[in-house]
Amino acid sequence: MAISIIIPTYNEENSIPDLLKHLFNANKFGDDNEIIVVDGGSSDRTFEIVQSLGFRCIQSDRKGRAAQMNVGAEQSSNDILYFVHADSFPPVSYIDDINESLEMGFQSGCYRYKFDHYPTPLLRINSYCTRFDRIMVRGGDQTLFITRSLFDKLGGFREDFRIMEDYDLIEKIQNTAEFRIIQKDAIVSSRKYEDNGYFRVQIANLTVFMMYFAGASQEMMCHAYSNMLDYR
Repeated sequence: MAISIIIPTYNEENSIPDLLKHLFNANKFGDDNEIIVVDGGSSDRTFEIVQSLGFRCIQSDRKGRAAQMNVGAEQSSNDILYFVHADSFPPVSYIDDINESLEMGFQSGCYRYKFDHYPTPLLRINSYCTRFDRIMVRGGDQTLFITRSLFDKLGGFREDFRIMEDYDLIEKIQNTAEFRIIQKDAIVSSRKYEDNGYFRVQIANLTVFMMYFAGASQEMMCHAYSNMLDYR
């Protein structure tokens, strides 16, 4: 089945060219698939670079990554949606992998992942754990495919969520349909760990995760995360 790949961006001029080429040159990309970049008002040259490379780029009037991904879904043409963060690189076999998953009866899923660099060997623990079906090791970095019918049924991403929007949707998917973790690696950026250190990121992630399941407000979680990490 044809796939619509949706990439939310904000100041990603350094990573977006390589990602677009990687996705476009994947095995069996074909003319039916499409790539849509949805920019959230970048102050760098992300928008111009995407257009200069011949790819479609939409400026989202609705702010936040959740809103950007919903805008991309609304503007897309195909029945399979594939959400990819700008610094995550799925395997070149992603077209086949997603279609295989659909043929197996899965309506949604993701990859496990490994990092592009390992500033500490401890990061290998994080990578290893993503092969297991546990919500704590999920997230948008692993990319997410979902049928349009299921996405619409669940209401898409919650646009009032400024953080944890991926976890919210994945939780709803797993309560509704079969979710597959494809046992291949997406390559994700380690820049957050390089900038902040392993234990600082782990403590911040755990804190926000606990706040999320305790019912904390978006404002409280965003405030806590931004205070604990130097991360956009």
